[in-house]
Amino acid sequence: MSVSHLLKNPLFLASALALSLASQPGLSADITGAGATFPYPIYAKWAEAYKAKTGNSLNYQSIGSGGGIRQIQNKTVDFGASDMPLKPDDLDKSGLLQFPTVVGGDVPVVNLPGIKPGELKLTGPVLADIYLGKIKKWNDPVLAGLNPGMRLPVQDITVVHRSDGSGTTFIWVNYLSKVSQEWKEKVGEGTSVNWPAGVGGKGNEGVASYVQRISGAIGYVEYAYALQNKLTHALVRNRDGNFVSPNIETFKAAAAGAQWDKAPGMYLILTDQPGKTSWPISGATFILVYKAQEKPDRAKEVLKFFDWAYADGDKLAMDLDYVPLPDTVVRMIQTSWKNQIKDANGKPVWQ
Repeated sequence: MSVSHLLKNPLFLASALALSLASQPGLSADITGAGATFPYPIYAKWAEAYKAKTGNSLNYQSIGSGGGIRQIQNKTVDFGASDMPLKPDDLDKSGLLQFPTVVGGDVPVVNLPGIKPGELKLTGPVLADIYLGKIKKWNDPVLAGLNPGMRLPVQDITVVHRSDGSGTTFIWVNYLSKVSQEWKEKVGEGTSVNWPAGVGGKGNEGVASYVQRISGAIGYVEYAYALQNKLTHALVRNRDGNFVSPNIETFKAAAAGAQWDKAPGMYLILTDQPGKTSWPISGATFILVYKAQEKPDRAKEVLKFFDWAYADGDKLAMDLDYVPLPDTVVRMIQTSWKNQIKDANGKPVWQ
């Protein structure tokens, strides 16, 4: 079954979204990872292509960033995945190294009769007020003012958010905290927050499912999920005052000024970036591995997979509207592998 069919199958997605492919006889090169749902579509594509190329497998559990952080800290997987980068102090405490893989974007998606993708206009402060429960109906004067001439329904807004610890949530609420002082003070940011309103869905796929089923719903998902599920996305006004649509070009614009070389521990957040065409709710997604490796052979297989992805996976990423990292950043990441990931004898795992 193709990955595109898998992504559309809710029963498959609900069962932890594991890519578990049998390895070649006699090999033990299968690697395990867990965490963010944000990059699951591209990790699935990469795993499929890597399996075909090498015969080696990736078993990736798409359980949310919070779960990914816990699993790598508990050493139950070979790598963790999170859309919320860990701060340098937290990395040091846990003995972890983090590195980004791709850049993508959170997008607001709605279920409104007669409204097509890219027609509805929203702003950050308005999104914050909707998620605070202050704007309750679609024909609210604030929404009508942003969308003159649009026939907005006299309908309650159903807010949909993540129920699990999520890096997609972190990107979303980090953005809301930047554009709304009230959100920052009352709710704040993190992989999970105390939501003032709405219903929770597990994973990007859970939010997508709720939005599809509930007329009048609004939710947030990584862009690939909006595409795969044919959800109606909204335009959002960016920091420069322009209403922009989510796509690979606006994600690229948001990432254009990213100074990875000046980010300790590669801790970098890409929400609310300047630029005429920047998508305001963009973010990188990260991998977490231990610096001191108890299983260096498995660690080497993890690095082989991502080395292959950086070298040969760009087109697959762009096909799903993720932005690959520049070569200069990839070289920086590979240098960090050589310098920081070591076996019990202090020997570099990656040569």
